[in-house]
Formats: sequence, C-alpha cells, structure tokens
Amino acid sequence: MAEVKKLNVPEKITDDKLIDLYKQMWQIRFFDEKVDEFFAKGMIHGTTHLAVGQEASAAGVCALLDVEDKITSTHRGHGHCIAKGATADRMMAELFGRTTGYCKGKGGSMHIADVDMGNLGANGIVAGGIPLAVGSALTAQMKKKDYVTVCFFGDGASNEGSFHEAVNLASIWKLPVIFVCENNQYGMSGPVTEMVNVENIATRSEAYGIPGVVADGNDIVEMMNVTDEAVQRARNGEGPTLIEAKTYRWKGHSKSDAKKYRTREEEKEWRQKDPIKRFKEVLVEAGLLTEEKAEEIRLEVKKEIEDAVKFAEESPMPTADDLLTDVYA
Repeated sequence: MAEVKKLNVPEKITDDKLIDLYKQMWQIRFFDEKVDEFFAKGMIHGTTHLAVGQEASAAGVCALLDVEDKITSTHRGHGHCIAKGATADRMMAELFGRTTGYCKGKGGSMHIADVDMGNLGANGIVAGGIPLAVGSALTAQMKKKDYVTVCFFGDGASNEGSFHEAVNLASIWKLPVIFVCENNQYGMSGPVTEMVNVENIATRSEAYGIPGVVADGNDIVEMMNVTDEAVQRARNGEGPTLIEAKTYRWKGHSKSDAKKYRTREEEKEWRQKDPIKRFKEVLVEAGLLTEEKAEEIRLEVKKEIEDAVKFAEESPMPTADDLLTDVYA
C-alpha cells in the first residue's frame, strides 16, 4: 500500500473510521437499491423514498455524533438510520412487515426508529421531524445533558411553517440542535429553483441570527468538517447551525415516480459526482485503501444486504394478537 497521507478531517475521525465510513456508504446504497428491487416486484407493500446518491450527507454528519446524540429523520431516511447505527437485517425486516423489525413491522419504510442508538424516528410528514428535534434539544438543555440533536430534512421542508417556528425557537434559546437540509434539487416533481427564491436555503439562517453553511453534500470529508464545527458550537452552548448539503437523488421521489420532469443529461452529470466513487478516490490517493480492498469491501457489503433479505424473509409475520400492542391513544 502507498504511504498514508493525513486527510483534512476532524480530529476524532481515525483512519479506521474512514474505512468504516466507506463501507457504511455502500451499506446505504445497496440497502436502498435492494429495497427498490423488491418494491418493483411487489414484495414490499406501501411506498418508499430512496436516497441513492445522497450517501455522503447521512454518513458524514452522523460520523461526528456519539451514541447519546439524537437524530430525527425524514420519509427518505434509510441512510440516516444506517449511519446512526441501525443494522440492515432489522431494517429490512421492518420493511417486510416482520416482527423482528425495529418497530415490529408496524412502521415500515417511513417510520423506523431506534431509540437505543439515538434515532428518534423517521417521519412521513414533510418537516415533521424539525420541531421534534428542537424538543429533544430543549430537553438536553433543561436537564443539562451533553447530547446534541441533528435534524435531517429536505429542501421542500424549508418552506413549511414548522421549519421557521422551530428554527426561531432554537435560535432564541440557543438550543443544541443542528439543522441539516439535504437539498437534492427536487421537492417531489418540482425543482427547488421554482420553490425557493434564494440561491441557497442556508441563507435563511440570517433571519434567525444563526450560522448558515452551504456544503457539497456529495463530499463526505466536507460534510464531516462542517458538522464538526456545528457540533462543537452546539455542545458549547452557542446554539444551532443550519447546514445545507447540496446533493442529488438518483431515483424518483417515490417508487411510482418516472422522473419525467428532468433530463437524462442532468442525471448523467450528477452521477459523475457519485459520493462513493469520490470518497474511494480520496482514500486511495491518501494511501488508506487499495482498489483491491475497495472491491473486497463492496462485495462484502453486498453479501451483508443479501443476508439481511434472508433474515427478513425468514422472520415471522405479526399475528392478529399483535394488532393493538405498542399502539398509543
């Protein structure tokens, strides 16, 4: 292997952690691609929203979080769950509606939660997780806990009233929360340029007196560095940060979206910015990874996802007796 070069990453990110993050990005990608396959075959019911192409934002942000730190996720949240420590087998079981899933098969794709790892839950309501994240941060402040809360949301959610109310409250009270807008250029079938009359959503931070940072959402190293600064700020009692991660979803908005509203040329251009390929090139150039080892990791993860599918398929379905358990009025 070539001589190892020190990468410009936060101090807590070790060389081993960088390799783990490369593996994690493949876990996110292969999980979503497998889910896409099963929905097309009618083997998983309901709907799903995939984040293929957005792996760097989930992995890069959560790399700076401790187990005690919290996240709230979105309807496009499989990557957030994996990045915060969820295992592919229990996630796949959840989508298959099996009792071994994180929510015993009752949450499905859009409502996976893993409180033990700090994942307060994905949310099918656009911007639904934003006020929940602020509530979590308020709890930390009032109980003098050291954890921070990260709130993932999409560009479309930045136009919801709950976004503005929550960010304003977090700013006033200097709450330890980080708002991460994954701007994948489209809210359903509408381009963000038709929905927001500013170049950068991060600019909206100025109205609330907090830092706003625009980052390359396909560059995991940049995502780690901007998150590190935001986490330190939150832990020091200096309040929230709004991070806008510019990225792109390769798939449609949901399983039924044929993506007729965008050109193949645009898709090709963004695929050339593949965050996994870019990170691999960084690791190889730094001497931390060889092409052979990278391929070994890719194949290892592919088998891991196949094993997760097998686990899900062999897990039991809920019975009629389970219908009213874990249901709250």
